[in-house]
Amino acid sequence: MNPDNVTRNLRALWRADRIIADIRLRHMLVGLGLKAFAALFAAFGMLMLELAAYFALVQIWSAIVSAAVLGLFNFVVAAIILLVATRPPRSSDLELANEVHSSAIDALQVEVQALHGEIRGAFHHPLDGILPSLILPLIRIALRGLKSTKAAPGAPHPDAG
Repeated sequence: MNPDNVTRNLRALWRADRIIADIRLRHMLVGLGLKAFAALFAAFGMLMLELAAYFALVQIWSAIVSAAVLGLFNFVVAAIILLVATRPPRSSDLELANEVHSSAIDALQVEVQALHGEIRGAFHHPLDGILPSLILPLIRIALRGLKSTKAAPGAPHPDAG
C-alpha cells in the first residue's frame, strides 16, 4: 500500500465529487429558475389569454363548458413546462466527473484490499515478520549447544574464558 497513491486517489475523489455536486447544483438552480419563470408566465400570460378565450368561447358554448376547456388547456401547458424544467443534465463535464469518481473509487478499493492483505498476513502468520530476524541468533545458540555437547563433560566450555 502506497500512502501517496491513497492521497492522490482521495484528492481525485474529492475533486470529482465537488464537480458532480457543482454541476447538479447549477442544474437544480436553473431548473428552479425555469419553474419560477414558468409559474410567473402561467399566472400573468394565461390570465390574459384565458380572459380573451373565455369571452370568445362564451359566444359559442355555455360559460361552464368554456371554463372547463380553458382549465384543461392550463393543465396541458403547465405539464409541458414542468417536463422541460425537470430534464436531466446531458453534460460531458458530468460524464467526465463520474468517470474520474469511478476510477478513484476503484483505485481506493485496490489500495484497501492491499492493506487488508498486509494486515491479514501479519495477524495470520505473526512469525513471518519476526522469523528472519530470529534465525541467525537461533542458529548461533544451536551451534553453541552442539559444541558444548561434543566437548568432554569435564572440559571447560570453549567460549568460557
